[in-house]
Amino acid sequence: MSRPLHRGVSGMRISANGHDSWDSEMKDRAEKEGFDKDHSVDQSYIALRFPFRSLFHDNTISPSKYGVSENGFASDPFSTGSPRSRHNFTMLFLKFSLVLIVILALTGSFWWAISISTSSRGHIYHGYRRLQEQLVSDLWDIGEISLGSSKSKEVEFCSEEYENYVPCFNDSLNLALGYSKGEEFDRHCGHELKQNCLVLPPVNYRIPLRWPTGRDVIWVANVKITGQEVLSSGSLTKRMMMLEEDQISFRSASLMFDGVEDYSHQIAEMIGLRNESSFIQAGVRTILDIGCGYGSFGAHLSSKQILTMCIANYESSGSQVQLTLERGLPAMIGSFTSKQLPYPSLSFDMLHCARCGIDWDQKDGILLIEVDRVLKPGGFFVWTSPLTNPQGFLRKKENQKRWNFVRDFAEKLCWELLSQQDETVVWKKTSKASCYSSRKSGSGPSICGKGHDVESPYYRPLQDCIGGMQSRRWIPIEQRRTWPTRADLNKKELAVYGVQAEEFAEDTENWKTAVNMNAHFGGFNSALLQKGKSAWVMNVVPTIGTNYLPMILDRGFVGVLHDWCEVFPTYPRTYDLVHAEGLLSLETGHQHRCSTLDIFTEIDRILRPEGWVIIRDTASLIESARALTTTRLKWDARVVEIESNSDERLLICQKPFFKRQAS
Repeated sequence: MSRPLHRGVSGMRISANGHDSWDSEMKDRAEKEGFDKDHSVDQSYIALRFPFRSLFHDNTISPSKYGVSENGFASDPFSTGSPRSRHNFTMLFLKFSLVLIVILALTGSFWWAISISTSSRGHIYHGYRRLQEQLVSDLWDIGEISLGSSKSKEVEFCSEEYENYVPCFNDSLNLALGYSKGEEFDRHCGHELKQNCLVLPPVNYRIPLRWPTGRDVIWVANVKITGQEVLSSGSLTKRMMMLEEDQISFRSASLMFDGVEDYSHQIAEMIGLRNESSFIQAGVRTILDIGCGYGSFGAHLSSKQILTMCIANYESSGSQVQLTLERGLPAMIGSFTSKQLPYPSLSFDMLHCARCGIDWDQKDGILLIEVDRVLKPGGFFVWTSPLTNPQGFLRKKENQKRWNFVRDFAEKLCWELLSQQDETVVWKKTSKASCYSSRKSGSGPSICGKGHDVESPYYRPLQDCIGGMQSRRWIPIEQRRTWPTRADLNKKELAVYGVQAEEFAEDTENWKTAVNMNAHFGGFNSALLQKGKSAWVMNVVPTIGTNYLPMILDRGFVGVLHDWCEVFPTYPRTYDLVHAEGLLSLETGHQHRCSTLDIFTEIDRILRPEGWVIIRDTASLIESARALTTTRLKWDARVVEIESNSDERLLICQKPFFKRQAS
């Protein structure tokens, strides 16, 4: 660490010699006082005329050197009346000449500096930036030291009970708070004490297998469900999973049919397509899979360029979401019970529910209204349930009543019933906004007003009105360009989101070059795909920033709104890489929300051991983050310069693999 420079001020002390007698001292006092008054004026004049004098001071100079006589009177230093005075004048003249030479040299250097080439200026600026960065780093280190060990100590590890725990989804606490009728499984933040601790993986945790092998085989010890639970599970679960020593392998079987491939093929035929490979041509690119089991439906469709997002309730053991994420497939905790999902209206091309455990006929159809809100015009709702089977469940009057309610309410939402086979029903949402005005008065939910129809529904209460009608994004999926050309928006399409074509092109080019809680336009996702990387990206748009999530979803990607001062709706050890651009600047602009440590401990929770973090932000914030991640979170971190003349830096970190000792 560089040390600060301390510049001292050299002083001059002049003491007069005493006289032999007190009488003579009194005799000359009046004359001395008169001279001192005149002499102070002379010294002020010298100080103003020769400001560089103190630079050449010598602390060893004797009083007589400055013209102080033995009787205490100072002679004029500029007087030429004696050899000593002439000597003093000569020395001052030489000093002044030296100062003049220095000034001329500096002036010449200045004119030379402004005439150098652009590349040379870049090198000089580069050096200046390095000095500035080092200063920021030193000041941060000094601040950490001054705060004491209590402020800079390493964050402690969480207890074993937090291995698979997700704050805000504590169903036991929610029940104690009075939540019931399914709302205890909803997200309720703010009731628990914030714990800044690092979550350790299970004792026998192992790094997941590489994709695509890891999609079909996972380690038993990495998830909450145990091998014994797999062996003791019902026949349906056994058909999906097979235990092999310390691994779980996933067969191509579904809950309903002999194979998920046959099931996907059946859905395609019910829509009027040849097979599931034709989903893209029909405008289906993104699917929201509600209660996804263990992600087999999405795993199969991933090979068809279909992106399937799984959502399911939080489960303390045997979680659908946790196992799906462990397979490397998109998933997050979500519930239809009482709150809107953190997606804008008109987000997905298809919603899929295969025995998802949701009673769509409950709560006066408000759950179906939420399905309609997040479904694009012309999109499909696929429901597979024993309740729809006319040969079985429908023989009972109660089941018949429930089915009739769902079928009739779907018609009030302007859905068209395309087909019904065995236990599967497929509806198509209307592409014509005029359908809603053509309904009989009072025959269905009303259209939401502007105050209720918003693009940023961050866990708001469910609405009993039809959303999305106020949006300029009301474009049927069959009129949108098919994937992957959908990802490249033209000027007219960009205008819908208030984005200039030049701004979009610049963002695209930057990410193509860079591909190294802010997603911006989804450029990072797009750049990875264009580079041929078989990776999916959860585009997380901060709630306190500009909401570009509608644009990201319309491009054919997946994403979610999130407040980084809260817990992300996922289990520990979810992601291999967390990337953020401008997140620190965004959060520091909204003070008194949460600390940087809160954000980074949450990132640590959702990051897999040996996972990576890439953060792009200003140099000062990056240096602060580097100090925090290395000293408190135990991450390996380094700062990378992006461009020599840029104030931005990259912070690249890797989370170590800390193992919990077996008790």
